Parts: sequence; structure tokens; C-alpha cells
Amino acid sequence: MTTPKQRTFQAYTGANGGVNKSTFLKAAALSGIIASAWIAYINLAPNGTDVNLSLGRTALSDDPFSVRYDNCIVGAGLSGSVIAENYARLLGQTSLIIEKRDHIGGNCFDYIDDDTGIRVSLYGAHLFHTKHERVWDYVQRFTEWVPYEHKVLGLVNGKYVPIPVTIDTVNALFDLNIQSTEEMDEWLKNEQIIPVDKDGNPREPENSEEVALMRVGQRLYDLIFKPYTKKQWDKYPVELGPEVLSRIPVRNNHDGRYFSDPHQALPKNGYTAIFEKMLSDPKITVLTSTDFFEVRDKLQCNRLYYTGPIDTYFSDLGWPKLEYRSLSFERVVQKDTPGYFQPASVINHPQAQNIDGEDVDFTRIVEYKHLLNQTSDHTIYFIERSTDEGDPYYPVPNQENQDLFQKYKEMAEKEDGVSFAGRLANYKYFNMDDAILNALELFDEDTAAMFDKKTEENSVVESE
Repeated sequence: MTTPKQRTFQAYTGANGGVNKSTFLKAAALSGIIASAWIAYINLAPNGTDVNLSLGRTALSDDPFSVRYDNCIVGAGLSGSVIAENYARLLGQTSLIIEKRDHIGGNCFDYIDDDTGIRVSLYGAHLFHTKHERVWDYVQRFTEWVPYEHKVLGLVNGKYVPIPVTIDTVNALFDLNIQSTEEMDEWLKNEQIIPVDKDGNPREPENSEEVALMRVGQRLYDLIFKPYTKKQWDKYPVELGPEVLSRIPVRNNHDGRYFSDPHQALPKNGYTAIFEKMLSDPKITVLTSTDFFEVRDKLQCNRLYYTGPIDTYFSDLGWPKLEYRSLSFERVVQKDTPGYFQPASVINHPQAQNIDGEDVDFTRIVEYKHLLNQTSDHTIYFIERSTDEGDPYYPVPNQENQDLFQKYKEMAEKEDGVSFAGRLANYKYFNMDDAILNALELFDEDTAAMFDKKTEENSVVESE
């Protein structure tokens, strides 16, 4: 009996295999089988009949658990893939990656939509940006990057205005004519509400409401920050730590870019292709559609890397679960639309109601056709809603959750031979570049002794 994944693969390759690389990779992307299977295909099974494609395996053995690996890695997203790639390339070590979903790439996974021919992301728009030269240099290994500076608009009181707040945002919403940074600074100064202690002295903000009021004042807070935060987190800013709204810039000029990092770009061939190349080394074996907790007793590995939710790892303790927010994506295809549905790739909808008094329960709409100037006779967009149910996306940063996470973290530090990597294991929101940097630095830390030994051995050989 063939699995759905095998049926998808066979539909694109033919039941007897015998395909070229281009056809194989297309089928692989659609069926959850990754590009490193191609290495097995062309090197060891030229007729395609000996490769085990069930469960998305790239292993040739019918039982990948019969092999001992240097590393077992839970999760084929950014953190797990970076760690596996570095072990294979720099130390020649083997890794088994166990992925619960039916594809690689984590939340970065993208694909070509069948109805429109437009590349879309399955889990929301991902815009790469970084100030870290090490990260920028690293990602150059896997793809060609196209410069792209992301701009977001918000629909507020029936007007499309730049998000984050700029001079143009303020002018549009309040019918002003601010022209210079000096005028904007003065306007902000008159709006801002600085938190003070009991003696009336300025103090640091204690929650996200105080952050927003300190930066933009009451009016912009009420129009944009308060309602959007409630929709996104199902909590008001006063209920969240200051770090939530501290991430959102406020500009005193006309700069409408969402990010200000020196490196901003999109991968020419999408994000999934990056992961295919990252994981193409034959020293890396990937199992998709596989739950780590169902197979952990079968694993043979010298070290474990865990990138999932830290509270799930320690669920046997019976402690309370950490709080996360998830997202749902409503897919809408609009046929016979050579142009666009909306004026920008991302339109935020912060307000709970539109100007006609109708409820707006979604946070944003993403139209991928804008990205990389894609062309199609049709368009596709996704309506995003924040929810408590579904895959965990965003840790909810309040004191109660942070205190609970510290308890889990203390347990993690006692786990011998296990490293916890990524946003879910660290209960911390990471941008893509943060996740990559975290994985690179964790690899550095865990392998420092190995490289020292390697250097010492090389020195001995040279001295001889």
C-alpha cells in the first residue's frame, strides 16, 4: 500500500522512477521528500527502485534506527538544519534529523501554488534581514539573494499608512504637514507619556503599554498599538512584557522600511531550496512525518539537539504548559487578476472594526505576488488570524510564563548530552537571522573541544 507521500511522488515521476534531477526535485518538494534523496537516487539506485521514499526518508536502509549517528536532531527548521549542515561540512559527522511535519524547512517552507504559479509561504511571509555579518556570509552558501527592502502598510481609519510609524503615518492620520525630523521630534515629545516612579522620577517601562505610550503617546497607541496587540496576543499591551512593543520601531523621518538592517534580501529560488541544499550532504538523514517522542527509545546517537517546545520535552513532569500563540491562514485565490489585490505585499489591519463598523478579526493580509515581482494572470493572498490553537509560533512574554520557563530551563541544563536550540526550546521569539546565529553559536560552544583537538593533531603532524 502506498502512502499519500509516495502517491504524490509517483504522480510526478511515474511509478517506475527513472526521472531526471529537475523532475525529481519538483516531486520531492511536493511530496515532502528532500533533495538529499537525489544523492542516493543517482549514486546508489539509478533506476529509482531501491530508494525507500516512505515517510519522506532519505535513508537507504529500511530501518534508519539500526544505524548509530553522531547527532540526533529534533526539527528540520532553521536551527536543526544549520546544526546538521555544520557538523557534516566541518567535522564530517553524521546526523539524523527527525521532523514531525511532512516537509523540511520549518516555518520557512514555501512552494509554488498550483492555481496561480506564484511562490507562497505555508506559514506566513518570511523576510530575511540581518545586521550579523557572520549570518549574512553563511546564508550566501546556499542560494542567490535578491535585494529587497520590506515595506508594510496598515489600514487605519480607512487609510493606508506606513507601519512602523513615520512622518507620513502621522500626517495622514492627523491631517498634519510635518516636514522635518525636528518637527516630528517635537510632535512626538508633546504626545509621549513617560512612566514615572512614586516620586515622579522617570523610570523604565514595566509593560508594553508603557513602552508604546512612552514612544508614541495615547492617540497612536489607541489607534494602532492597543487593538493590534489585542488581536495578535489576545492580551492588551499592559498584560505583556515590555519586549513585545519594544521591537517595533518609531521613526522621525520618511523611512517606510520595516527593517533597518544593512542586509535585506529574499532568496531567488525560495526558502525550501535553501534547506534542500543545506541537507543534501549524504551524512545527513532526514525523517519527516516522524514524532520524536514516539521513536526516541529507538535512537542511537552520541548527542541530541532538541528544537521543539521545551515544555513538551519535559511533559512527564506534569508541570503547567507554557503559553504560545498560533496562527491560522485563510487561502484566497482571485482569478483573472493580472494586477494586485492590495497595494503592498503585507497590509496590517490593527483595528477591531473597519470604517463601516464591520468586525475585523484578522491581523494582516499577505499577497505574495508582490514579492520578487512575480507575474501571473491571477493572484493569491492569505488572511492571517491569531489563535490559541495550532502549532506554537510566538511565546507569550509575561512574568508568569518567564518564571515557568526558568524552571524548565533549569531542568534542561541538567540533561546530559542534550542541547536545546531555537525559539521554542528557548521560549524566545527569534527572527530568522537570530535563529541561525543561535544555532551557529551553539555549534561553536558544543564543538570547541573537537576543533581544539583537531588543531592539536594537525600541529603534531606538521611538526613531524
